[in-house]
Amino acid sequence: MADTLALVPPRPSAARQILSLAGPTALSAFLQAAGQVAETWLAARQGTTALAGWSVVLPFALLMQQMSAGAMGGGVSSAIARALGAGRREEASALVLHAVLIAMLAGAGFAILLAGFPRPVLGLIGGAAAAEAAASYAILLFGLGAIPVWLANTLASVLRGGGQHGLAARVLLLTWLAYPLLAWALAEPAGMGLPGIGAALAAVFIGASLVMGWAVLQGRAGFQPTLRLRPSRTMFWRILSVGLVACALAGVANLTTILVTARIASHGPAAVAGYGISARLEFLMIPIAFGVGSALTALVGRAVGAGDWDGARRLAWTGGLMALGVTGAIGLSVAMAPRAFADFFSSDPAVVDIAARALSFTGPAFGGFGLGMALYFASQGAGRMGWPMLAGLSRIGIAVLGGWVLSDLVGLGLDGQFLAVALGITAYGLVTAAGVRRGVWSRPDERAG
Repeated sequence: MADTLALVPPRPSAARQILSLAGPTALSAFLQAAGQVAETWLAARQGTTALAGWSVVLPFALLMQQMSAGAMGGGVSSAIARALGAGRREEASALVLHAVLIAMLAGAGFAILLAGFPRPVLGLIGGAAAAEAAASYAILLFGLGAIPVWLANTLASVLRGGGQHGLAARVLLLTWLAYPLLAWALAEPAGMGLPGIGAALAAVFIGASLVMGWAVLQGRAGFQPTLRLRPSRTMFWRILSVGLVACALAGVANLTTILVTARIASHGPAAVAGYGISARLEFLMIPIAFGVGSALTALVGRAVGAGDWDGARRLAWTGGLMALGVTGAIGLSVAMAPRAFADFFSSDPAVVDIAARALSFTGPAFGGFGLGMALYFASQGAGRMGWPMLAGLSRIGIAVLGGWVLSDLVGLGLDGQFLAVALGITAYGLVTAAGVRRGVWSRPDERAG
């Protein structure tokens, strides 16, 4: 017996399991973050009005990426990982068709709303001038790019659910390498301005969706997808039971930015542009946390599928603390030199001043945001989304209602609004973390006991 046990390799530590999967995704996420920084810089080069237009589109562009990659994408990855963890390979194969159908319908919804009616929708947030500056950009970004973005990110989630994080990461790595170069070429040498940035994103994701589709059809996710079957309500629910809640959370996060932007709009285009820079840097924590989070979704999903809830909680907390360390360090760096970061994106003194004021409040909260995002992705894998939903509602309540109290009633003005945003981010991390415990993350019979 002792000889037999000696031949069994020890289980890798939680940190090693996470790092082995997170490494490739973290690299592509870093390039995504770099590409989004370049996008912000390039939009600012088009002038303050164009930057204000870009800022009102920003929450919707972020929402599309978050829903397709981390929200519904997390539902896809989680469903496939749990099926494989329980040994149900045929179910994993059947889930691919259902994931693709969801992606196409969701992408079409974004395209119809934001490419079909950009001026009335965006005008509600940033006013008529910003909406007019953003209209052509939104038409190209969503009209050409919404369905490809959804398909590429959904198919990447299929690969991650099968444990093929490296393959998905390599395709997205090339996508985010190409994006800023093409965006610059179309915006400036080609003379398209802000709309060129939208056309560039659409073009690179058309390419990514084709490559991802070919890889999945070739069985590179570790199983051959089953496409010739009648869509099943049960299979849809395997994805949507997690994905819909996650999409609602992504919607709440971006609704927070939309409502705060709407409150700030009365201070003028410079205020909208300045807050847009701050919000972009805040949301850059998402791709950074996603490097760890995507690994957590798959690893926790497989652990839960195999009935190992103790291991699932251990994985979640290990990954959450890793994300906290990275995003917290970035946030403190931003908070200590907010004007240096703001100066990189704009030469307008008014825009720089407002962006720096916002970052001095929100920067210290980045660590809590990273913790909350990593544990949110882990919660997808566990199928336990109640506490992340409560966390999202806490965030929007504090940021918007608290902003009204601090800004208007207390009289702190913009600084009060920025403080409320930071407090809302911190609450998001703390409440999400409070849900990752034995009484919540356990089998139904354990919770009843």
